[in-house]
Amino acid sequence: MSNWSLSLLTLPLASLIFSATSFAQSDYQAIGDSFKSQFHAQLKKNKVPGGAFVIVDNNKVIKMSAYGKRQQGASLNINTDTVFRLASVSKTFAGTLATMLVHEHKFEWNEPLRKYMPEFHLADAKMSEQVKLGHLIGQSTGLMPNSYDNILNANGKLEKIIPQFKKLTPMCVPGTCYSYQNIAFSFIQPVIEQQTGDSYANLVEKRIFEPLHMDTASIGMNSFMATANRASPHIKTRSGFKRVKVKPNYYQVEPAAGVNASITDLSKWLMANLGNNPEVLSPSLLADIQTPGVRTSKELRRREWKAYLNDAHYGKGWRVYDFEGEKLIYHAGWVAGYVAEVAYSPRLKVGMAMLLNGESRVMAKLGASFWHSVIQQQAQIAMKKKTSIHAD
Repeated sequence: MSNWSLSLLTLPLASLIFSATSFAQSDYQAIGDSFKSQFHAQLKKNKVPGGAFVIVDNNKVIKMSAYGKRQQGASLNINTDTVFRLASVSKTFAGTLATMLVHEHKFEWNEPLRKYMPEFHLADAKMSEQVKLGHLIGQSTGLMPNSYDNILNANGKLEKIIPQFKKLTPMCVPGTCYSYQNIAFSFIQPVIEQQTGDSYANLVEKRIFEPLHMDTASIGMNSFMATANRASPHIKTRSGFKRVKVKPNYYQVEPAAGVNASITDLSKWLMANLGNNPEVLSPSLLADIQTPGVRTSKELRRREWKAYLNDAHYGKGWRVYDFEGEKLIYHAGWVAGYVAEVAYSPRLKVGMAMLLNGESRVMAKLGASFWHSVIQQQAQIAMKKKTSIHAD
């Protein structure tokens, strides 16, 4: 019997280890069952109102589960079709759509932003011309990290924020250093709309959501609020989790934070990124998205992940981690009462996603522990096979 058939509720989170057998379907089922126990136990322990997760093996859902309430203290349960805000996991869709259009020669990564957005200015006119489209999606504009997110947090309007960029001087030459952005990342939207004659939201719907049958996915606050089966946001206070209103501010930057989806939708997104829908996400597209770009050394200091990360980069709307020697494609998101995380291993063909309707670091702990366990198990299998070959 696999070790994963034992209850893990009595074990520390970091001690989750898979049995050193083979990854047969029964082992995957045991992995899913055990992670479900851990997920539910940790959310209960941390008093998170609700959440959901999915584990996929190539083109199969191994385990999908929901926990808790759509609204704390209310009666409606979260289920696998309950829609959450994805926050910055939205960037994975923007990076994919933009890469599709580059492959279709609608625009090129090395074109200057000002070709499409002449109103964009920096303090240094020369630097203004050096910001290229690829720098937006690759988080390498060189601007101060999270430029003007403070104004966005205060619900400042985008049309008032854009002129403020003329006050900024990049920290480095664009393309040479990492600088995470939400507003500047979303400058890809007017480029996409100019070159296609369609809205960003419609394009994501037509090019990604519809062909992948992501039936509950949408973009924007109006779509989210029109969804009956949606999770309410909760923030953590000294007296526990408190429900808050859905905020419109980050919906202004659709490519950065505008997507809403259920865990069922994310299972389909993961399977497509694992190569199972080549008519939507081609092998060349996936190879491009998964190519490491600018190095993100700050990620190596993430509290829950630093013990496992050997290196980290940003690709095209996705992070690219060296996680204990395994390539992991990853992104997380956090916005006003919601937390999201999605990751997959292209080589192992395993993916996992989580959604919470309460701001909690428990997601990061669960994610890091899950991937550590998967990779440790794979290493044990490889060693066992190698030993067996030498013995023969």
